[in-house]
Amino acid sequence: MTMNIQLATTDTDIRKCWKALQALRPHLVEADFVDLLKEMLAEGYQLAFIEGPNGYAESIIGFRYLQFTFNGKHFYIDDLSTLPEARGQGQGGALLDYVCDLARQKGYQVVTLDSGHHRFTAHRLYLNKGFTISSHHFSKTL
Repeated sequence: MTMNIQLATTDTDIRKCWKALQALRPHLVEADFVDLLKEMLAEGYQLAFIEGPNGYAESIIGFRYLQFTFNGKHFYIDDLSTLPEARGQGQGGALLDYVCDLARQKGYQVVTLDSGHHRFTAHRLYLNKGFTISSHHFSKTL
């Protein structure tokens, strides 16, 4: 099954992605969503999506270019989410493949992401797609 993956570049595209991203990030406020995403897009964030027959995104992936001393140039995946009713159709895997293919085209050697320790279904997808658990991520709330 071929899936049409699009980049969100307009306010309309961004609005189409609200439900799928909100499913992953329930703390987000819909009234602020377009402005937040436009600010992030200006900072290098990219948002790709698969639109369903209902006119909004069923699955999204948000990613950005980063460069670190320990792994060089790469894409970091901020967000990957599929609406519950669209899960199991391969959309998340297709979006991961899309970002990995884009990274290869740019000559990057790695794609990275962080995932909550309790997200076992997501971990299974990442492992099946060839990702490895390579570190622990630490954060400190200030």
